[in-house]
Amino acid sequence: MPQLLLLIAAGAGLLMVRRYFKKEQERIAADLRAAKEAAERRDLDHSVPLEQDPSTGVYRPKQTH
Repeated sequence: MPQLLLLIAAGAGLLMVRRYFKKEQERIAADLRAAKEAAERRDLDHSVPLEQDPSTGVYRPKQTH
């Protein structure tokens, strides 16, 4: 009988640990997704359009007229 109780307690403990790790995995995935979206927004906000100079072939920031 004590072995059965020990087995049940171990099973319950494993389920709790599994739930904890699953929640942490979801939290980390959400943090990574948010960081990726923030980096993409930052890249779009700070990008400078370039145009090629036909005489030299060098790319320079596009002149606004």
